[in-house]
Amino acid sequence: MSQPAYLDLYKAGRFQDRVNKALDLMAACRICPRKCGVNRLNGATGYCRTGRQARVASYNAHFGEEAPLVGRNGSGTIFFSSCNLLCSFCQNYEISHLNEGVEVRPEQIAGMMLQLMERGCHNINLVTPTHVAPQILEALEIAIARGLAVPVVYNSGGYESVETLNLLDGIVDIYMPDFKFWESAWAERFCHAPDYPDVARAAIREMHRQVGDLEINEEGIAVRGLLVRHLVMPDNIAGTEAVMNFLAGEISPDTYVNVMDQYRPCGQAGREPVINRRLTAREYREAVAAAKNAGLHRLDQRELPRIIFGF
Repeated sequence: MSQPAYLDLYKAGRFQDRVNKALDLMAACRICPRKCGVNRLNGATGYCRTGRQARVASYNAHFGEEAPLVGRNGSGTIFFSSCNLLCSFCQNYEISHLNEGVEVRPEQIAGMMLQLMERGCHNINLVTPTHVAPQILEALEIAIARGLAVPVVYNSGGYESVETLNLLDGIVDIYMPDFKFWESAWAERFCHAPDYPDVARAAIREMHRQVGDLEINEEGIAVRGLLVRHLVMPDNIAGTEAVMNFLAGEISPDTYVNVMDQYRPCGQAGREPVINRRLTAREYREAVAAAKNAGLHRLDQRELPRIIFGF
């Protein structure tokens, strides 16, 4: 059984250097592509409304994730409050936009990680980690010293700085980014991030460079690699065909992709007629067909029967 990537870095005495470099990025914050420039080390807040300490909304063994993450004992998820993307239709609106949660120190996050491992979770699944990557690294250093030894999953919206991702090289075992939009106009309209498509492409390339295609052990559990999520949206707003062609052609035809049918109007979606409805069965079938036509064959389609026969 392979060991998590971060153990080698820690044993070589190089982990603290990564922590220090990540904290340096917070002094005039450029942790994410927003590059707000505020001094978060002194408690100032930018777009993510998060200062020196991270906030956590909840942590638990989660059984609703992709099958290779869940296994028998669940994925050990830690849900961080706020977000650097703030999609207007977010299904976790209270956590992301309303910043529900409590401020926690690195020692507390480390304790959560260890509790989840002790419960038998197959991994530590960091949900919305982008804006608190330095705090996560601080926590990981503590947790590793206390015996953490399960893979780390970086579960993000895909709006990542390659500079920050470089600091996670050799630490994150499984990257699980979204690829939300192919066209900048929609990213601007719903996330105020017109650069999202370019940023996501660069980020996913870097993630794949670091960890490669998703590796699943003999027990069906993911141990390393890239897993991409793509939320299919009404009227093809997400640009599914182009996203799938990119993943198959420029990343790998062996990319593990979850073609997600879970879109429903949440948050502020009711203000936007174009997204104020659920998917149709036809829209989802066409999305899956686009993935297959692109040459992708590792598709997570667990919801397919329900959506096709439920309407």
